[in-house]
Amino acid sequence: MAKLGLFMMPLHPPARDFHTVLQENRELVKLADRLGYAEAWMGEHYTSTAEPVTSPLLFNASLIDETENIIFGSGVISLPQQHPVVVAGHAALFDHLARGRFIFGIGSGGLSSDWEIFGNLDHKARAMAMVESIDLIQKVWSEDPPWSHEGEHFTASISDRVLPEYGIGRFIKPYQQPHPPIAVSVRGANSMTAHFAGQRGWCLLSGNFVPAADIATHWPTYAGGAEKAGRRADPNVWRVGRSVLITESDAEAEEICRDPDGVFAWYFRYLGAQGQLAAGTKPEEIYWDAVQAEAMGKVRDFVIAGSAGTVLDKLVAFRDEIGDFGTLMLTAHDMEGVKEMWLRSFTRMAEEVWPKLKGYMEGKRAPHATRGAAE
Repeated sequence: MAKLGLFMMPLHPPARDFHTVLQENRELVKLADRLGYAEAWMGEHYTSTAEPVTSPLLFNASLIDETENIIFGSGVISLPQQHPVVVAGHAALFDHLARGRFIFGIGSGGLSSDWEIFGNLDHKARAMAMVESIDLIQKVWSEDPPWSHEGEHFTASISDRVLPEYGIGRFIKPYQQPHPPIAVSVRGANSMTAHFAGQRGWCLLSGNFVPAADIATHWPTYAGGAEKAGRRADPNVWRVGRSVLITESDAEAEEICRDPDGVFAWYFRYLGAQGQLAAGTKPEEIYWDAVQAEAMGKVRDFVIAGSAGTVLDKLVAFRDEIGDFGTLMLTAHDMEGVKEMWLRSFTRMAEEVWPKLKGYMEGKRAPHATRGAAE
């Protein structure tokens, strides 16, 4: 069944009051729950006050008792940055607190200043550390002591100080058995991470800042990995992100998207600058005119905005370009000065556009695509 979700990095101008943006983000999740959004994903970043949530689990835990049905996703926990035993403990506890309303999103980390502060600048090493970490997390969740792990990136063992009758030496298991659904984020075309996720049977997250042509390669790559492992790939497990804004008219949307200092331009300018840092460009060598030009191009290519009818037409075309998927994740953007516009947009998406888009998506769905691991 096709579903509607919410994805928050979140990304805000760093001069904004931290408490205010946190409350805006919390209120948006509560609105999404009331409107019937199926999922809410929150990112994790340590070293950027523009992306100020350092723990998606802590943020989401604050909303468990203030929501009824929405499933919380960690989008994503950067595994190379923390010891796997700590992550396993926090994720298992959250799964219990949320009574299974949890999807365990993982990744290798996407913020270059986080790479630096945690000493994870080597891309290949980060990828390998992520795989080692999730393997150890699943070991912690599934095995009783004694056990040990001596890996390239992490070590852990428990054998001597164990008193089973008192619970000493044992680890809490997740609420969902054998574990919460695992999801991984992918970006580049023909991503090997997507292939690996297909082999493992994980859920797949394709970001809103990825070209549709690249996203179109993610599912075939995932399906190839699943086939190699003897699994049936079900598109219900595929989450796809997009920036969507419903306005009163197409002209209003055009004005917002063309604004060189607007919310979308700022968003993609930030990502462009971060991308240059990740590529090794020194801050003083960033060519800002090029960053701005690239940002405006991405607003044009990646943002779906306009009247309700225009947005529906664009989303139908987007779905046809990338193929069948399970959940459309709408990106939360900064709301300063335009909060009511954004809240109306999320509401109209749920009430006006989504029922029609969902019907179209399910009408186009192949007969075998019925249920997914994380429905």
